[in-house]
Order: sequence, then C-alpha cells, then structure tokens
Amino acid sequence: MFEGLFQPMHLLVIFGIALLVFGPKKLPELGKGIGEGIRALKDSMKDHPSVQAKNDVSTPETKS
Repeated sequence: MFEGLFQPMHLLVIFGIALLVFGPKKLPELGKGIGEGIRALKDSMKDHPSVQAKNDVSTPETKS
C-alpha cells in the first residue's frame, strides 16, 4: 500500500514545499523545535515506570 512512498525525489519535493511555506530563516528553527520535541519524548519514555520494568531483566535464582 505504501510502496515507494518516500523516494528521494518525493522527499526533495516535500523539502522544497516546506522551504516555500516556511522560508529559509524559519526552517532551521522548525527543525530544532522538532528535534527538541523528539528528545523530550525519548527522555520521558526512559523515565516511565512501565518501560523501566520491561528493561529490568533479572536472572531467576536457582537452587544448586
């Protein structure tokens, strides 16, 4: 259904449209904001208890 959705030419067209809409001065600020948002999301997921519980792998105690 989504085969070939993000080919290089498509991404170039999307970047060109974004450049026209936001302008060359606003585009770096927009990218920085998106990057900070993604970083904050990853940090909040690290601190979430359910994610920590999945990452805690303890070895079961065995009797010898």
